[in-house]
Amino acid sequence: MKGLARDLGRLVAKERVKTDPEDLYAYGGDATYYVKRGKPDAVVLPENTNEVSEVMKYAFHNAIPVTPRGAGSGLSGGCTPLRGGIVLDMKRMGRILEINRRNMSARVEAGVVLADFHKTVKKEGLFYPPNPQSMNVCTLGGNVATRACGPHGVKYGATGDYVMGLEVVLPDGSVIAPGGLAARSSAGYDLTHLFAGSEGTLGVITRANLRLLALPPAHRTAMVACESIEQAGDTVAEILAGGTLPAMIEFIPQMAIVAMNNYITPPMITEGQAYLLIDLDGTQDEIQAQGDEILGICRRMGVLDIRVIEDEKEAETYWTARSNLGGMLLTMMKKAINEDVAVPRDRIPEFVREIQNMASTLSKVVLGIAGHAGDGNMHPSILLPEVDREAEKEAEETIKKVIRLGLSLGGTVSGEHGIGFHKAEFLHWELGETQIRLLKRIKKAFDPKGIMNPGKLWKDGR
Repeated sequence: MKGLARDLGRLVAKERVKTDPEDLYAYGGDATYYVKRGKPDAVVLPENTNEVSEVMKYAFHNAIPVTPRGAGSGLSGGCTPLRGGIVLDMKRMGRILEINRRNMSARVEAGVVLADFHKTVKKEGLFYPPNPQSMNVCTLGGNVATRACGPHGVKYGATGDYVMGLEVVLPDGSVIAPGGLAARSSAGYDLTHLFAGSEGTLGVITRANLRLLALPPAHRTAMVACESIEQAGDTVAEILAGGTLPAMIEFIPQMAIVAMNNYITPPMITEGQAYLLIDLDGTQDEIQAQGDEILGICRRMGVLDIRVIEDEKEAETYWTARSNLGGMLLTMMKKAINEDVAVPRDRIPEFVREIQNMASTLSKVVLGIAGHAGDGNMHPSILLPEVDREAEKEAEETIKKVIRLGLSLGGTVSGEHGIGFHKAEFLHWELGETQIRLLKRIKKAFDPKGIMNPGKLWKDGR
């Protein structure tokens, strides 16, 4: 340990090498608090690409595991240092290098906090759509590494759709810059988007070139109370089939509305079993036309109540309450496991119905469901009122049933959280042996010594 700290202190400033037990414990996991923790041997906080390169050269030469880390807000155990080694905390690399209005692009370092980036580009009259619920703390490098998304996914897509180019430090310390700032490129294999979603297993993302959009001039929010979960799912399907594409459309269960009512005024009625929180954006005329169409569909579906929030500041309280739901649930339960199965949009009602049927059979845990309903990225939540062996076992079995249900409907094991090690056993269910072997060959080509974030994506038996 002392030798490692001494060597790393020659590569970066000694005060940016952490080996105290308290520091190592803090870096032992991410927001996936309900799975096992790791223990790094050292934490390094680099301030530039050259320092990352020097650390990687050292780690490669000595075959030391390296785990890149953004804010530690992930929900799959992706930055948990399962094999010890070095954690690279990228938050010191937090500069916005350029915002180019004429090219509608930005160049950023990996440690830039997403919410800060949103505010900066907004001042320029521009818009960066990806908005995961952790955006007040999560970093752009972590977003790229996991292809994070958020409620805007229904209309605008996920982080990967906005990545134009990257700077990446490979395991041996060499630096590459796939992609660039051009709107289009057809130059060879798309290494840029191979790294996007690689979860730190192929290299360390140090910079990103991101595509920006024009800022929508206006917004309008509506909350729809539905008589049943099935009605909410069917209403989402009808809205999307009708050709109107909201900027965001969130599926929220009754339990969550009870919690949200502590933050919104006046409170929503609680007679509904499920609720839809909808955001429309565009010009005033576009919003009016979209709103009329969606409200007409909701009325035809016989929903219980529709509330249109005209004031943008008031509407913001609804979206803030929605983004804080995870923390609210933890005040009501001893433990909450938040999954992120995504299914085809037309299978949402069926998925919701089966989740409801599954929930009725459980005795030790509570199974709820919310999610980004507009793009089929659903978030079944396994809630434990008490934590004991029987409840833990039922929770594990329920997770597997939820994953298998999503796959049976043509879905995927993860829509935005990533695989990490929490879902490593499930990736094989989706991809099969042939694809997993191919992924391992790609991994071997980039990381021949297997030092980059080992133990993630699949279970390797070690």
